[in-house]
Amino acid sequence: MKTLLFFPIFFTTLLGFSQDFNKDLDAISELEAKSALSILTNKVNLNTGNYDLKYHRLEFNVNPSQAFISGDVTSYFIAKENMNEITFDLSDNMVVSQVSQRGNLLSFVQNSNDELVITFPQVQNLGVLDSLTISYSGNPISSGFGSFEQSTHNGAPIIWTLSEPYGAKGWWPCKQDLNDKIDSIDVFITSPRFNAFNDENIAVSNGLEQGQVIQGANKTTHFKHQYPIPAYLIAIAVTNYAVYSHLVANNGNPFDVVNYVYPENLASAQSSTPVTVNLINLYASLFEPYPYADEKYGHAQFGWGGGMEHTTVSFMGGFSRGLIAHELAHQWFGDKVTCGSWKDIWLNEGFATYLSGMVIENFDGNIPFRTWKQDRTASITSATDGAVYLTDQDTTDVNRIFNSRLTYNKGAMVLHMLRKKLGDIPFFQGLKNYLAHPDLSYGYAKTEDLITIMEAESGLDLTEFFNDWIYNQGYPTYSISWNQPNSNFINIQIAQTQSHPSVAFFEAPVPLRLFGTQGEILNIVLDNTVNMEEFSTAINFTVQAILFDPEADLISKNNQVILGTNDFQLAQNVIVYPNPSTEVIHIQHPENISFSEIQIFNVVGQKVYQNMFSETVDISSLPTGVLFVRLNSDQGIVTKLVVKK
Repeated sequence: MKTLLFFPIFFTTLLGFSQDFNKDLDAISELEAKSALSILTNKVNLNTGNYDLKYHRLEFNVNPSQAFISGDVTSYFIAKENMNEITFDLSDNMVVSQVSQRGNLLSFVQNSNDELVITFPQVQNLGVLDSLTISYSGNPISSGFGSFEQSTHNGAPIIWTLSEPYGAKGWWPCKQDLNDKIDSIDVFITSPRFNAFNDENIAVSNGLEQGQVIQGANKTTHFKHQYPIPAYLIAIAVTNYAVYSHLVANNGNPFDVVNYVYPENLASAQSSTPVTVNLINLYASLFEPYPYADEKYGHAQFGWGGGMEHTTVSFMGGFSRGLIAHELAHQWFGDKVTCGSWKDIWLNEGFATYLSGMVIENFDGNIPFRTWKQDRTASITSATDGAVYLTDQDTTDVNRIFNSRLTYNKGAMVLHMLRKKLGDIPFFQGLKNYLAHPDLSYGYAKTEDLITIMEAESGLDLTEFFNDWIYNQGYPTYSISWNQPNSNFINIQIAQTQSHPSVAFFEAPVPLRLFGTQGEILNIVLDNTVNMEEFSTAINFTVQAILFDPEADLISKNNQVILGTNDFQLAQNVIVYPNPSTEVIHIQHPENISFSEIQIFNVVGQKVYQNMFSETVDISSLPTGVLFVRLNSDQGIVTKLVVKK
């Protein structure tokens, strides 16, 4: 029987690429939070639910030097009931000059609820397709952080829009609830052809550019987007962009990644954006081909940090790989399939965050991916409460909706744990089914839709999993106890405490890595369903140490493993310090113990250091993370766990 000795489990982070990713994620969540800052008290507008939008012709007149817009918005719709009037969302500071239908002027009122209510001269019958045109103008009031922004870059004027999720009404008459995507749009942007510096203005919007028409000093650029799109993902921008493209082969059906960047940033952007092609290929191989391949993907630089995933063209505050990966991921998860309510925002942001992590996994390898997971978990467990799924009260709090700890990081890690629970084949096939489902594809989805699809693909009941990790709060802390009565098997007991009372017990597969005295390594996964559960596992070597969750696959914190050693007193009398360490460790031991050799192993059992014994060891060149220091003495073998930072 082994004597038992306690060791804490440490996790290390702080690699450069991970720091960059964290900065990107903070910028993304801050941007999306502030873009919605003043509009979250908006409730679902029940007055817009009686018609189905089919098409918009959006004709906008803008000048990058002025915070002003005018235009005509022609909307085709099908009545879902007999209608005497129709309501659009439009901020009450915007002025509607007229509404026309087939050459006839219609009566209308604008009210303080930011509604444009239009009265029909006769009943619009159920199921009939009809249209009308709204002419309007005004100085849009920003929805807190940029639903319509006029600014400058390097002295050049620029306007851009940023409407997530209810800012669209600040600059055009729309239907902005998450219940009705517009089937297709044409966007015509008219602006001065040149700015004051005689630089040509370039317009950007969703879809494929159809052409440009010069009319005196003005230019009109036409874009066409032929896929369902919610109002908040429609966007425009105009400034003196430099434009260049990358070609995506797309299995013989090529399309362009069109980059619209500030001229002063052209060189740096051109060195950063080519990775987009590789990212598109990766996501296509994991899930499905890029969903808008017959139009384009693109980036348009704008004046805030972070980015925004407008369909077919992401507005970008920079061009780091992490930011490009996140916004691109939304084209599948967020744009093609859009969260059906604010409560389900993790279906957009958790997915995009996890896909960014899979970029690290596939491009950089396992060790950086493990660090990325450790960083997500460190963020998640920095507080003890909070659910991924939002309550009604949560949806009125900007910082809660766009909370990087819960919506982004915990949402991402829950997806990773679901992947580990199901296995790669059911997990990825389930997500392919999710993207292709006829009720969800180019439509809206809620959390229960994802659960149903993943259960159908895996054959598992996922109720407990989603209750624990999505609908309820907190995380577990594990204590792993073990002993090895003989060399043929090992006994392991798993104890768990929870950080929040909403979860009585987190059921989860618990991964462990067993290290033998002769360098053996065995990875096991124990299906932990109850507290204090005991397992007996067959084994053919003598275990000297166990590492909990070696690949950082579980959301947890402050875990400990009771490690076995042949001589408790021997191990207790040997001290390795400082721990953690960055450069040098010191070994303190009684004078009556004579050591001959020191070996150091990493968490995957590879020997990374071997030398004659010395009381001072330089570990500065060794890999960061958990290290096992094995000391051979005249009284036995001592193993110590050290964290290299």
